[in-house]
Amino acid sequence: MRKKNKEITDAKLIDTVIQRCQVCRLGLSDNGIPYVVPVCFGCRDRTVFIHCAPEGRKIDIIKRNDYVCIEFDGDHELVQGDQACAWGMRYRSVIAWGKASLIENPREKQQALDVIMEHYTADSFAYSVEKLAITTIISVKIETMTGKQSGY
Repeated sequence: MRKKNKEITDAKLIDTVIQRCQVCRLGLSDNGIPYVVPVCFGCRDRTVFIHCAPEGRKIDIIKRNDYVCIEFDGDHELVQGDQACAWGMRYRSVIAWGKASLIENPREKQQALDVIMEHYTADSFAYSVEKLAITTIISVKIETMTGKQSGY
């Protein structure tokens, strides 16, 4: 990271940024062309789980290139100034890189869905065998992460 004074090195703070984030951005490379899409997610033990449609551009790209990037951000606050160049934004962000795979096992799908739902609610849910069969879950094992903050 170029500006070391903005780097987040505390692993707990990095986890907090991820847990506070409501929507992350999944970055993919489609034959060298970037593709970024906002997604709902859950994260546990350095693995990000994403629920998506069984067909579509994300799935097609992952089948060709499973190396992905995920961006999380939060704690946004506009900082106003007397001049244009004095304006800014307080924020915290995390960028993670890793390998994506599709979960096929119904039990693993259920566990991944639980992680996703726990990210948004304390409620518990049951999933029918039929729904699990048509559910697609992307699993991203995080290999590396960096955190950055500005204004904190």
